[in-house]
Amino acid sequence: MHRNLTTRPVLFALLLALLSFTAIGLCHADSPTLFGGGKTKSAPKAAPGPPPDVIIFINGDQLSGTFLREVGGKVTFHNDIVGDIIVPWDKIKELRTRTKMAVMDKNATPRRGKLPANLPEGTLTIADSLITVHADNNATIQPIPVNDAQFIIDEDTLNREVFGHPSLSTGWNGGLTAGATIVEATQKQYTFTGAVALARVIPSIDWLDPKNRTTVDFNASYGKITQPAFTTGGVFTPASSTKSAIYHAEAERDQYFSPRAYGLVQTAFDHNFSQGLDLQQIYGGGIGDTILKHPNEELDIKATIQYEKQSFINSSGASQNLIGSTFAGVYLLKLPNGLLFNQQVEFIPAYNNSSAYSANESDTLAIPFYKSLSFSVGTLDSYLNNPPVSLPPTMKNSFQFTFGATYVIKSKY
Repeated sequence: MHRNLTTRPVLFALLLALLSFTAIGLCHADSPTLFGGGKTKSAPKAAPGPPPDVIIFINGDQLSGTFLREVGGKVTFHNDIVGDIIVPWDKIKELRTRTKMAVMDKNATPRRGKLPANLPEGTLTIADSLITVHADNNATIQPIPVNDAQFIIDEDTLNREVFGHPSLSTGWNGGLTAGATIVEATQKQYTFTGAVALARVIPSIDWLDPKNRTTVDFNASYGKITQPAFTTGGVFTPASSTKSAIYHAEAERDQYFSPRAYGLVQTAFDHNFSQGLDLQQIYGGGIGDTILKHPNEELDIKATIQYEKQSFINSSGASQNLIGSTFAGVYLLKLPNGLLFNQQVEFIPAYNNSSAYSANESDTLAIPFYKSLSFSVGTLDSYLNNPPVSLPPTMKNSFQFTFGATYVIKSKY
C-alpha cells in the first residue's frame, strides 16, 4: 500500500507533462508536435481584385469606383462613399475602366432584340476627348470622339435589356406611402391614408425604345370624428359620428407600336362615401402618346372608350350603366436634389347620360431625406356631377390634402 501511494504523484507528474507538451504542439502549428507532426499550412491569401474604374477631373481630382454608363454626353459614375454622380464630358480629363463596355455612336440605333453590327466592345481608356476601346481579341478599333458617343453601356446590362425577358415579378419601380392623424380631445378624430404606385417599363433603360409598360395605383383615405353625448338646458343630444372613406384603384397596360405612341387597356375602381358613391367601375381601352420626353420631365396624354358602372350608397341613386371615355394627362417632373413631382388629371364623360360625368386630379411631391425614404405631400381632388339626393345635401366635390412617409421601390433588374 505504501508503494502505490508514493508512485501516484510521479505518474500524475508525467501525465501533466505529456499533456502540456501536446498542448504546446497544437497551439504552435508551425512547430513540430510531440508526436513528430509536420507544419500546418497557413490559409493562402486572397488574390487582389481587379483595380477599380478611375475618373480624373480637369482640376486634377481623382475618384475610383464603377463607371455605370454614358447617355447623351452625361457620364454616370458610382463611388461607395459619394454614391452616383453625373458628370458631363467637358469636366473629365481621363477615364479608365476595367469593365467591358459597348460604345454606340450617333449612327447606331439599338432596338429590342437587335444590336447594331460591329459594335465596339471592351475596356475603355478615355483621354484627350477620345475613347479608345481595348477589345478582347486585341483588334484595332479606331478611337471614337466623345461627342460622337451616344451611349456607353456595360456588356451585361446591354445583353439583359436588349435580349432578356424579365419575369412579371421583376422590373417594378414606385413607392409605398402611409400617413395618419389622431386627435384625442372633446371630439375624437383619426384619419389614415395610404398609397401604392408601381410602374414596370420594358426595357427598363430610357435609351432603348419602350416595348410595354404596366402601371398599378392605389390610394385610400379613411377617417372618423366621434362626438360624445351631452345634455344642455335639459335637452339630450345623443352621441354622433361622421365618417369619410375614399378609395381609388387603377391598373393600365400599354403596348408601344412606335417610340412614343401606344395602345392601352385599363380598369379603375372608385369609392367615395362623402359623395354617396358606393362603387364606380371602369373597363376600357384606347391610345396614348408621350408628347414630351426629356431626361427631367415627361408628359403623356391618353384617350379611351369604356364601359362604366356607377352604384350609389343611397337607394335614391339608381345604378347606371354608361358608355363613355377617359381623357387623361400624366406629367412627371424631376427637380433638383432628387425631388419628384407627379400630376395626373382625368375627365370622364358619359355619352348615354350627359350629366353623369366626373373628374379627378392628383398632385404629389416626393422629398427624399434618407436612402429609400421620402416625405410625400399631395392633394387629391374628385368631382362627381351626379351624386344621389341626401340630407344633408351631398357636395359634388371632395378635396384631400395628404402628408406621409414614402418608401421608394427601385428595381434591381
